[in-house]
Amino acid sequence: MTGRLISLLAALALTVAGAAGCGGDGAEAAGPAKVSEVTLKIGDQKGASIQTLLKAAGELDGTEYELEWAQFTSGPPILEAINAGAVDFGSVGNTPPVFAAAARSDIAIVGGTAVALDGQAILVPKDSAIRSPAELKGKKVAVAKGSSAHAQLLGVLKKEGLRFSDVQAQYLQPADALAALSSGRVDAWAAWEPYTAQAEQQVGARILVDGDGVTNGYGFQVTSRKTLRNAAKTAALKDFLARYQRAVLWTNTHQAEWARIWGQAIGLPEPVARKAVERRLAKIVPLDATVIASEQELADSFTDAGLLPGKVKFADYFDPRFNDLAARTARQ
Repeated sequence: MTGRLISLLAALALTVAGAAGCGGDGAEAAGPAKVSEVTLKIGDQKGASIQTLLKAAGELDGTEYELEWAQFTSGPPILEAINAGAVDFGSVGNTPPVFAAAARSDIAIVGGTAVALDGQAILVPKDSAIRSPAELKGKKVAVAKGSSAHAQLLGVLKKEGLRFSDVQAQYLQPADALAALSSGRVDAWAAWEPYTAQAEQQVGARILVDGDGVTNGYGFQVTSRKTLRNAAKTAALKDFLARYQRAVLWTNTHQAEWARIWGQAIGLPEPVARKAVERRLAKIVPLDATVIASEQELADSFTDAGLLPGKVKFADYFDPRFNDLAARTARQ
């Protein structure tokens, strides 16, 4: 364990030393010369709207740069858009960056959060005969490929001594998965908030097992190495990330207000949104050796299960140049 920690700390130190030219030759990328000329393109998710969050927290006011928004169903397509240069920033769960890294995508993780794991859950219909995770063997389980729920499902099966191939994974996005669960076309659904609360309250689904002890609760804010090679975009990105982090912490102290706003924005009844908010209390975390070790372990579990083509060196995809924001935000 000591040797592994030393290796991780060394990897982090190398990443810090190379942050100014993360993944490249250090040459500044072509683009805007001043922050006032920057337009940041933000990849957003319907179920976790950054735009709605920042507006509610009063963090969209007074930006020196412009913002454009594009909506996606989940984290993996956001990272595909970042890799393609169509988006500059997105916030995703713990697993999408692992799959993006395995594909050698042009991504750089610049921020981190951690949330409670009781809303990261495997759900079954209310009248299901399934009473323990071990009984998932041979069953059809809906899950969004490359999502945080994918990691949780893998972790649950591993804990039960099962292989991923012991279940019939049905790769579905949340809306399709909810319909499949409610109609009986799948036996279980690996979900995250607000979809866990939605399934519980709208179709009476029951939590079979949550994510506690089987996965981490990390979320990551991600950009591209190309974006970070432009000084003006990097300055704008740092300001935007600080606003995002302050807004995340704002939700912890304004739960009722945020539940009302969020529910209206994404079309969920307020009781559903309130339950999801209660289970999404978050903190800002620095990109340190602990985070890297946990994500490397998660990546290795996907490789060992044959779900990734080869081993991923995950430390290469962290860029801690904005770690000072985590400490500063925590003091506010």
